Amino acid sequence: MNEVARIVDQLQREHDGDPWHGSPLQAILEGIDATRAAARPIPEAHSIWELVLHMTGWKNETARRLAGAVACMPVEGDWPDVGGQTDESWQAALARLESAHDELIAAVKALPDTRLYEPTNDTRSAPLGTGVSYYVLLHGIVQHDVYHAGQIALLKKAGNR
Repeated sequence: MNEVARIVDQLQREHDGDPWHGSPLQAILEGIDATRAAARPIPEAHSIWELVLHMTGWKNETARRLAGAVACMPVEGDWPDVGGQTDESWQAALARLESAHDELIAAVKALPDTRLYEPTNDTRSAPLGTGVSYYVLLHGIVQHDVYHAGQIALLKKAGNR
């Protein structure tokens, strides 16, 4: 298995596979409705919905960087506004997350191993996580998603009280 295939494996495991760390994101999101997704069981923490939108934006931004785009904040914003909190808009947010994940997987699969250690197209801004190789970028998005999946799991548990 080459390195790109291992990175794809890690992305798939954390999203909907069998990760070592626990439940994948899809399993954590099961059974969460719009009301629960918008709730703030931990005061001043992001909601599950906000985390889903944030993760979607960064998956999209990572795919754009793989296509050669200049590194910047996600087009959607770092923490996009949830907007109308309906069941339909929650389902649409989940669908956008799945689409972003699928597009990222496709973009990673198209990347040759020989490009992994090349620098991304960026302006070397540490706060944006730029100035890194494709290898670091891709491992970073896996770490990012696992971190936020853990937050969602805690928010889900806190909402069960």
